[in-house]
Amino acid sequence: MQFPVVKLYTPDGRRVDSLQSLILCSGVVVASGREPFKPGSYDPQTQTLPAKLPGVSSHVQPKHRERLGRRNRGKWRVSVVTSSLPSAGTSSQVYIILYGLQGNSGPLFLLGREGDLFQSGHEDIFDINVGNIGELFKIRIGHNSSGQSPGWHCEEVRLQNLFTEEMFYLPVNRWLSQEEEKGGEICREVPVLHHGYPVFPVTLYGVSVVTGDLWNAGTGANVYINVYGENGDTGSRQLLNSKKPTTFCKGQVDTFTLEAVHLGHLEKVVIGHDGLGEGSGWFLEKVVLTDSLKDVEYTFLCNRWLDQGEMDGKIVTELYVSDGLNYSTRQELEHKRMEIWAVERWKFQKGNIVQLFCKLTGKCVRLHPDGTVDALGDKRDKQGFFDMRLKRGNIRVFRSLPHPQLTLAIAKGRVTALENGGSLCELQVQIHPNRCVSLESVQIPGYLVTFDTEGHPADGATGYSGLCKEFVVHVKGMLRDGAVIMLNSSVSQALCITRDGRCVGTGRQAEESYFRVHKVCPGVCMFQSLHCPDMYLQVKGGQCNGRGTGDCYSHFKVEKNYQTGSLSLESVKCSGMFLGLLPDGSAKPLVHTGVSNVMFYPQVIQYGREKPTGTSATPIRWQCKISNQKLYMSYMFKTRAKSKTFADTITEVKTKRLEPLVSSDDEWTVSVVTGYPGTQAQVSLWIYGSEGNAGPILLEKSNRDTLFSPKQEDEFQLAMTNIGEIYKIRIGHDGTSDHPDWNLQSVSLRKNKDGPTLQFSVNRWLSRNHGNGDILCEVAAMKEDGQPIFPVVKYQVTIYTGHLNHAETQSPVLICLYGERGDSGLRLLHKAQLANTFRRGQVDAFELEAVSLGKLQKVLLCCEAKNKSDYWYCEKVIIGEPGGGSEYIFNCESERWIPFSSEGVVKTGIELQVQGYNDF
Repeated sequence: MQFPVVKLYTPDGRRVDSLQSLILCSGVVVASGREPFKPGSYDPQTQTLPAKLPGVSSHVQPKHRERLGRRNRGKWRVSVVTSSLPSAGTSSQVYIILYGLQGNSGPLFLLGREGDLFQSGHEDIFDINVGNIGELFKIRIGHNSSGQSPGWHCEEVRLQNLFTEEMFYLPVNRWLSQEEEKGGEICREVPVLHHGYPVFPVTLYGVSVVTGDLWNAGTGANVYINVYGENGDTGSRQLLNSKKPTTFCKGQVDTFTLEAVHLGHLEKVVIGHDGLGEGSGWFLEKVVLTDSLKDVEYTFLCNRWLDQGEMDGKIVTELYVSDGLNYSTRQELEHKRMEIWAVERWKFQKGNIVQLFCKLTGKCVRLHPDGTVDALGDKRDKQGFFDMRLKRGNIRVFRSLPHPQLTLAIAKGRVTALENGGSLCELQVQIHPNRCVSLESVQIPGYLVTFDTEGHPADGATGYSGLCKEFVVHVKGMLRDGAVIMLNSSVSQALCITRDGRCVGTGRQAEESYFRVHKVCPGVCMFQSLHCPDMYLQVKGGQCNGRGTGDCYSHFKVEKNYQTGSLSLESVKCSGMFLGLLPDGSAKPLVHTGVSNVMFYPQVIQYGREKPTGTSATPIRWQCKISNQKLYMSYMFKTRAKSKTFADTITEVKTKRLEPLVSSDDEWTVSVVTGYPGTQAQVSLWIYGSEGNAGPILLEKSNRDTLFSPKQEDEFQLAMTNIGEIYKIRIGHDGTSDHPDWNLQSVSLRKNKDGPTLQFSVNRWLSRNHGNGDILCEVAAMKEDGQPIFPVVKYQVTIYTGHLNHAETQSPVLICLYGERGDSGLRLLHKAQLANTFRRGQVDAFELEAVSLGKLQKVLLCCEAKNKSDYWYCEKVIIGEPGGGSEYIFNCESERWIPFSSEGVVKTGIELQVQGYNDF
């Protein structure tokens, strides 16, 4: 029978009208259409419902005592005592669940007159009907955390079986509150005592939730879990109070504790989220539960999206326990290997020319004409090129390209080169989760291609200590002109240009993520979307997107990472800035600090054309190549010329100092000293020099929890291309996390290991609640006489909002000033003389503190309105120099609404050039 479901009820007739109520329903729900609830025997163990609903009995009535006894069977009297502590009462709805050996009652809400129940020092009495649940062994009491004061301190629960008149006294004496200092739990379980001992004891379960290492895998939604065992379940519990500042982030393990009456052997968990908030989708890798009483660990593998926009659209899943720790570990490892093999097997196609890079030596494996083998080859050494030959399954033969008679083999327990080695040359490719491979002999199972620290062959059957058995496979010719490739950002995601021109790392590994490679000159390429042919990857205006047109902003220098098998794309126009990804998967120009967010794993869909050589190349094609190279060299010349002009602006400073300032070439160590308090927000750094700038540099490590703690110094390593002589830095945070406020003491930059150091004394708050309310600041580099190269000044920013209807906005407005000496960075305009800013016809004044920019050239004005009703109408901007000096006037020529639409794309910012200049 099928019918549209309109309403849900619990088996005892209570309406289920919210997600929270549904999650709290342990067991069966009754679905109905528009008709009211009909009482019945809704037993989950019964396969069919009764043929007809209970009606008036036609049987002879039993005696009154028997009728009274049957009427009281399953009925209990519940007395709930609220403690006399201050604020012990609650405004929430309280429920109770009784668990017996034959079932449970489900959640029964203890209702009465609103405001009269569960007040401090009161006892509230209720009669409930739980049905036949067998011998009672525990209760769960909790509330729905609603109202103005939901926290509750329950002192005791007393139960009387009205059929047997047996009494149970269950002391609770606990807070039921989401506040961490009060335990963070809104329900408690209490065991029933038989002969002075609990049937099952109370235990603490450790719950470790592993979020997948995929882009945008994290969630900000509320996550719930229900654990089932042979002795019932824990009920739905919200996972709160993790030790991490932000829970359920990409690649993160969040640990919680869950108190419950012991469940015995665990069988399954039901876990999910409420889907609230933007981007609530979540990729759950696994859940690990630890039974502290039995010292047993249970693993529940998931490896799927809980997202309404992915897979089957479900946001709740049921996971069953893996059989044994060793089995679950093997199962998980095998799953990861299968995932990696699916995206790496293209490297092992017939005819591919490959190199095998030894992880231990950092060199490639090579075969010499005399039959010797080592792992000491340079990446350009042709002795290390192999022609791939297929056998069966994942078995391959690696034939030397310069010496076709030789193949890689394992003989007498060691790697060697053989002529016509037969089955000794057959090697089984074993993929690892880090994308490396091991090569095992088919003829002699258990023996692997192995090298020692010197790069010489070693016994292939010994352990891993001091030996290398893992190799990174690099395929030659991946980026030939015209090739079609994917740039995989994870095992199941790829870099993708969306229809609206955004660049994201969360694309599907499908045609929508294909790029065509256009070779500009050696080492420099453009990447054109195959799905949207008029769109190219580009870095422009501090943004990374797919709105490139194939000009110089779309040129990327390709950096090959031989230790990982990945590629990194450095913008040619914005030297030192790489195409990178933020945790939500959105693309952004970033400095390469060795973190994986700037690394992409290529996958060739179709190989491009061979590079033309000698007279075999057609004149037209060769002429095109020369033209492209001239264009590139012309662009580079112009870039250098512009840099030189910029450097001229600090000529005066250069002539005053005795020693040259520190150049920004090579490796740098960044040291950040935190005062009190520290911050848990994401910190970024910008470095400005006479030849350009670098940033934003995300200051992060694998363990973010320990960064920027009070009274702590944190060090970061970064490689920075030459930006000339450093004259200022900008540092700040994004204001996220529960504790963003930061007292920053100082920053220092040290060149190389023992090189000179630049000291930047800060000593200020970066906080919306303290100091001047800014969460970023600029600090000037000092000359040898202790004076700043350029002074820190306070610009007076005056904003004129238009007089049109609905010209005002309540959305954040930001501004960035550009001058001869760089820019101020995008700043939030938040502290004005008027309480309500950006009202219709209003003039608002702000201060913006920055290292002096010299003569101003333009401003970038942004309004982050989400709805058209909050768009902003600006007339003009006036920037005043400190001390009543010059004023720069920036008119909105078209008096444009911000945001605005251009070529179908909504843009939140507008650039305004200087229109006027007043010199006082």
